Amino acid sequence: MALKESNMLALGTTAPFFRLQDTITNMAVSLDDFMGSKALVLMFICNHCPYVLHVNDQIIKLAKEYLLKGVRFVAISSNDVVNYPDDSPEKMHAVGLKLGYPFPYLYDETQKVAQEYDAACTPDFYVFDEHLKLVYRGQLDDSRPNSEIPVTGKDLRDALDAILNNAEVNPIQRPSAGCNIKWKN
Repeated sequence: MALKESNMLALGTTAPFFRLQDTITNMAVSLDDFMGSKALVLMFICNHCPYVLHVNDQIIKLAKEYLLKGVRFVAISSNDVVNYPDDSPEKMHAVGLKLGYPFPYLYDETQKVAQEYDAACTPDFYVFDEHLKLVYRGQLDDSRPNSEIPVTGKDLRDALDAILNNAEVNPIQRPSAGCNIKWKN
């Protein structure tokens, strides 16, 4: 497993617009659909990455918990499906249903959205406030595959709790780490 860290998009960046197909519902989903939420967690994930597989259960648990508090979630896969067919929209649909993702799982066929968010790895996490300004980007927590550290979602939880409590999100943030996004040739 080659480890790639996230690029750490500048805090305060306005969320770039997107409109992509949700592989679970087959409906178009855009950034506008998340207007009015207390926060938006945008995640770049994929089906096959061992780093995503390591945190998937915690992502689902966290989403179910914070959706009840007005936080919205969306996952995007931007991988090249020609060379990585396990990440195809059909397989994304199957994985999303099997795992019960409580959030849209969008397919970024052109990879333009990943480029606009400066996404580098899977998983890559971004949290935007109610004004769609970036307040957190980085890791879910300190756990990695084959580590003895439990998956808790601590870093992401701390950021979301700060937002919900009208407190400043800690600006000291650690990059996420995982597989590099599989860019098209």
